[in-house]
Amino acid sequence: MAEIRVPELAESITEGTISTWFKQVGDSVEKGENIVELETDKVNVEVISEEAGVVTELKAAEGDTVEVGSVIAIVEAGGAAPASKPAEKDTAAPVQTEEKKEVQVQETAENKSERIVATPSARRYARENGIDLSEVNSKDPRGLIRSHDVKNAQSQPAPAPAQKTETKKQAEANPEKPVIREKMSRRRQTIAKKLLEVSNNTAMLTTFNEVDMTNVMELRKRKKDKFQEDHNGTRLGFMSFFTKAVVAALKKYPAVNAEIDGDDLILKQFYDIGVAVSTEEGLVVPVVRDCDKKNFAEIEGSIYELAVKARDKKLALDDMMGGSFTITNGGVFGSLMSTPIINGTQAAILGMHSIVTRPVAIDKERMENRPMMYIALSYDHRIIDGKEAVGFLKTVKELIESPEDLLLES
Repeated sequence: MAEIRVPELAESITEGTISTWFKQVGDSVEKGENIVELETDKVNVEVISEEAGVVTELKAAEGDTVEVGSVIAIVEAGGAAPASKPAEKDTAAPVQTEEKKEVQVQETAENKSERIVATPSARRYARENGIDLSEVNSKDPRGLIRSHDVKNAQSQPAPAPAQKTETKKQAEANPEKPVIREKMSRRRQTIAKKLLEVSNNTAMLTTFNEVDMTNVMELRKRKKDKFQEDHNGTRLGFMSFFTKAVVAALKKYPAVNAEIDGDDLILKQFYDIGVAVSTEEGLVVPVVRDCDKKNFAEIEGSIYELAVKARDKKLALDDMMGGSFTITNGGVFGSLMSTPIINGTQAAILGMHSIVTRPVAIDKERMENRPMMYIALSYDHRIIDGKEAVGFLKTVKELIESPEDLLLES
């Protein structure tokens, strides 16, 4: 017999949520085969079976919260799914008394209940809410009743009585507005919690500037085909330019690459840049390591690999830990300007936005239409003074507007 336990996830994570059972009671499972997917605060983790056999018991349902180390399933080596014990035939002559009939009805109800296959959480919810499991319809092809099946049954309207009261008629004449209530995913709950913590625990301000993207766009246009050819298909995007500009600005203004720990200020001597990636389940921030030591192609390649892993739900916890600064690009969704929220314990975050062609004064005599981008730096005023924040953003602006200078900074 093998017990499937919730594995150690990370130092700061003590529990997870059952996201998807890949196997059900009675299913065969191979050694090393995925049996369940757990959703944690940061990533999804697939748990394998250490033994080949048959799943004989699931101790938690999808949506249940389980602690690290707890047993969530049982796999029997070469076992078989538990079968319902056939009812024994009663050969005794029936006793025609009311007491005997009542006993028979009770026994029939108990046998019927025993034949119902339901998860522990579904049985608990049904018991607490007085719901008969025999009247609950399961959407599972094997007939397994889950907690959401019981909740759906509870939410179904009861049959209308033959004679409606005046109060009932009034309720039907003024129905409530339609709504859909659904539980937030663990990821969304964590995002909400962390963003609120940052908002409550930092003195966050945002400063803005604008960047003329003309030169970097022309450079990219001239070099992108050769770049892609020389670097095995890696495309030259704008993120590598901004990442390099950020690293140069962090070296010039080290307080922007810091964080507070109690009464201490930690000035980081490394440049691990988080890049915000949007997924179906919310925003995640994988980290590109040692950006000061990577060239443009290595940065672009790392960003692409991490984005693919994020969208395929393959990010590991290590991919998202320990960033020193974050870049987020709302421009890909059409955002013209925003005030991004600082990521975790970091001191600041850079927000990129849409590139929009608009008239710009070149000098006192000339106006030209230029591709312009607003950039924003949200920063923790406890660590960074306004002068440093403005200087940091101005450095990023100057380097993007003179992209050749980034080669000297690299």
